[in-house]
Amino acid sequence: MNISEKLVADFAANDVGFITTVPCKQLAGVIDAVEAHPDIRHIPANKEDEGMGLCAGAFMGGTRSAIIMQNTAIGVTINTLVTLIQYYRIPLPMLISYRGELREPVACQAEMAVHTKALLAQLNIPTYHFHKLSDADEFDAILKYTFMCNKPVAILTDASFWGGYGE
Repeated sequence: MNISEKLVADFAANDVGFITTVPCKQLAGVIDAVEAHPDIRHIPANKEDEGMGLCAGAFMGGTRSAIIMQNTAIGVTINTLVTLIQYYRIPLPMLISYRGELREPVACQAEMAVHTKALLAQLNIPTYHFHKLSDADEFDAILKYTFMCNKPVAILTDASFWGGYGE
């Protein structure tokens, strides 16, 4: 089982029945594994805040949900995170590719990386940063945590976690 399949298996083991995604090259393997999983309904979203709305609707309909996205969109999700997800105590695991760190080949990605963790901290969103594959051993416990306390949780996965930028 590769890392993408392991993460999706953990989602399924925690009864996540709905996942929305926004395209991301680093997370493409996870998105493919979500699409292939028979127990998870996958609906791609055009934007991350729209995806969070879909997740809220799934939750209110009795289905655990998650979103898979890039950190570059954290800024556009702040209102949705605060006035919908946090206000209504919706547990939302956010599997996020963390672009913009060392060896990042796209300069504009570095700008949001400077702000991502600070914005999540300002919103009091528990944040976990996966640098190496063994960090994913905590994924199941993180999912259990978000559903136990009805909070959004951010899991940042950087390029080193996914094997680098192909250098």
